[in-house]
Amino acid sequence: MPLTDVAIRNAKPRPKSYKLSDGGGLYLQVEPSGGKLWRQKYRFEDREKKLAIGSYPAISLSEARKRRDQARAQLSAGLDPAREKQLAKYRAKAAACNTFGDVAKEFIAKREREGMSKSTVEKSGYYISRLGLGITRLSVADITTPEILEALRRIEAKGNYETARRVLQLTGRVFRYAVATARLQVDPTRDLRGALTAPQPKHYGAIIDPKRTGELLRAIEGYEGQELTKLAMQLSPHVFVRPGELRHAEWSEIDLEAAVWTIPIEKMKMRRPHHVPLSKQSVRILRLAHVITGPSGYVFPSIRSPERPMSENTVNAGLRRLGFTGDEMTAHGFRATASTLLNESGKWSVDAIERALAHGDSDKVRAAYHRGTHWKERVEMAQWWSDYLDTLRDGAEIVRFPAQRGA
Repeated sequence: MPLTDVAIRNAKPRPKSYKLSDGGGLYLQVEPSGGKLWRQKYRFEDREKKLAIGSYPAISLSEARKRRDQARAQLSAGLDPAREKQLAKYRAKAAACNTFGDVAKEFIAKREREGMSKSTVEKSGYYISRLGLGITRLSVADITTPEILEALRRIEAKGNYETARRVLQLTGRVFRYAVATARLQVDPTRDLRGALTAPQPKHYGAIIDPKRTGELLRAIEGYEGQELTKLAMQLSPHVFVRPGELRHAEWSEIDLEAAVWTIPIEKMKMRRPHHVPLSKQSVRILRLAHVITGPSGYVFPSIRSPERPMSENTVNAGLRRLGFTGDEMTAHGFRATASTLLNESGKWSVDAIERALAHGDSDKVRAAYHRGTHWKERVEMAQWWSDYLDTLRDGAEIVRFPAQRGA
């Protein structure tokens, strides 16, 4: 006989639990403590099983019957109701921490463990933030292609076409990671190819004329801003590493006595450690910095917190303050200055210059060979280059290099 609400309310506890049947396998189990629990008995694959539906009165009689009918429908479809209930709990729990922002952090952390440099990690976090909270707070499975396009259009509206392109690239990688980790069926960015405005290629501003290089070096010498900014600008032309590598330099990586700076693999764009020979001039600049920020931590920390590196805009801002526009000179441009003038000198092999710039080599065997064989030449080249920069800075007569290339 089916149950009624009156019969359920009047059911009193007994020394032992007992059942009140409602039909179709549904029953109410009355506990000695007075608790009343809905259960459903069913058979699946020739085994008797029980499904816990919930407690009364939180689950009413009518609601318990609806859930019983849902379970019977699952059985008709060949599904185990108890297993489906457990899977639903897993899905709900996963969805709660599967916002796009959460998945993006997980993906970036994975790439960092695989060797992504700190500067790239920071940049990746910045690109994700450009999507806005409207995307990052949504469940990764609920985000649609039009929503992503709208977020990218907002970036484009400010003229940041290259940024929009990079945000789309990273967003696609995050979605594909979500697919690979079974949190998403399809990458919603796959149909956005060609939807964004293609950015026009733009080269980093760089001074490559010897006379103008001398003017730049003299201007840096006269810089009247923050002392660490001046030292960073003074060191940049001597070591010509990437700006991110300079900003993230730590005292633990620098041996002033041996005159070597060893940049670890996680900070390098090409995913391998890089050894930078330090000229006497570079060591002198670093010793001045050591007085301010040594003996541990970042060589060039942020002015706001020693726990963070100098801002990526600091050196460029210093150059602008000195009157050099972005089309003339950038922090990255010091690499082009060194590459151009060292090659034009005809004194050094192309391989030694490329290794000094930490450029990649598609031939791994050849790359490993060059790392060892060109060290002596690179040490000599570093000192020659710093001496040459001093000559340009001091305004000596410029002797043009012969039009030839090194072996």
